[in-house]
Amino acid sequence: MQADLKVFQKISQKLIDHEQKEGVVKPIEAEQLFETLDLDLDAEGLDEEKFESLLEDVVLSTPRTSTKLFFNQLFGGRNYKGTLGELLAVMLNNSMYTYKVAGPQVGIEKAIIDKVCKMLNFGENADGTFPPGGSMSNFMAMLMGRDAYNRDIKFEGVSEKMIIYTSDTSHYSITKNAMFGGIGISQIRRIETDKFGKMKPKALQNQIEEDLKQGFQPFFVNATAGTTVLGAFDDIEAIHYVTKNYKNLWLHVDGAYCGSVIFSKKYKHLVNGVEHADSFSFNAHKMLNVPLSCSILITKEKHNLKHSFACEADYLYQTDGDEYNLGKTSLQCGRRNDALKFWTLWKSVGTKGLEQMVNQQFDLAETARTYVKNHSDYELYSFEDSISVCFNYKNIDPKDLCNSLYQDGKLMVGYGEFDGKTFVRLVTINSNNRDKDILNFFKIMETYVAEKHQDLVTL
Repeated sequence: MQADLKVFQKISQKLIDHEQKEGVVKPIEAEQLFETLDLDLDAEGLDEEKFESLLEDVVLSTPRTSTKLFFNQLFGGRNYKGTLGELLAVMLNNSMYTYKVAGPQVGIEKAIIDKVCKMLNFGENADGTFPPGGSMSNFMAMLMGRDAYNRDIKFEGVSEKMIIYTSDTSHYSITKNAMFGGIGISQIRRIETDKFGKMKPKALQNQIEEDLKQGFQPFFVNATAGTTVLGAFDDIEAIHYVTKNYKNLWLHVDGAYCGSVIFSKKYKHLVNGVEHADSFSFNAHKMLNVPLSCSILITKEKHNLKHSFACEADYLYQTDGDEYNLGKTSLQCGRRNDALKFWTLWKSVGTKGLEQMVNQQFDLAETARTYVKNHSDYELYSFEDSISVCFNYKNIDPKDLCNSLYQDGKLMVGYGEFDGKTFVRLVTINSNNRDKDILNFFKIMETYVAEKHQDLVTL
């Protein structure tokens, strides 16, 4: 083990050095991947020297999501205290389904969930779990909403037209989850959004009334705290004002992207009304920069978790009570420990430290928006209270610009679309960045365009 730890430290240091010197790795073309790296599995293993060399090549050829030049996804950066917790979780190798095999790690998960429940003002009966990602958080919320509407569905299956409501800019997991949950894609109602990308509450109400007239059964409304492209926050208070008038209509808040604003006094108003929701989820691996993956799902009434996900298994649950056997409220059986890395971060910096991280991301976004507004070669498509900064530059096709920057190993940034417009989407989610790093992004992009302008497609 000691020898392997030395290899780990050696390769990790090389990765950090390369991150600092180069930032972005020039990608291997997908069609050339297996010719470039020896990834095939053979009957005989490699000797230690060849194994270490290959492992180093693989690591140094992988996209670098922790550098100051990565703005491509809704995660990024490396938090060292969180990484410490992740490494220790790997070393411990506990599964989180029973107290017998997880011990104090169960307490760590429960401590996080209890604190978040209090922050949401969800009441004494609230509880939660750590699903494997935001999509599965939304799926579990949908299943709880389905089963709360009809307690017999878990036994008899879905036998009527049950309707899901979500904005037309919400996450694609809603589509997948309608498939998985037996609801069906045709039963999703995609509600119109306003010019800011927020669901229109009146349009929601009108659609619910229309479905009731058709004899359908509304059961689940998905509000979004941070839409994938624009980073918009649905008006939870206004949506609750609609949903409260209908029986057994579950309100879930998908805060996978930006639900972590609950940690910020300055920005938690963006989820005003969340205390009225039946469930809420957020990804700590996004705004809080915890290593992937770390997702939390909270529900106001813990009995809904148990009703939808608890099953008896005498070979597994042999000691302690249900409160400490977390498999009784989980979608999975075997489940890795995603709580420790969040706990090591939170414990080390405190809630105030997490607040500073969230605030920093909004500050960086404001720096980027100000730059775009002050330079005539840019056109801004986004708005305040978002950490997604959407723009176009010099009428250059954003798809071509983003893909070219990636292929030439200059920057990693993606593009998005809203209201018929396609644009560059700069995500300021790495709280390790500073204003100079945002300005450097624009400098690199502008220099690249000046050098490659003849090769780039214009709109």
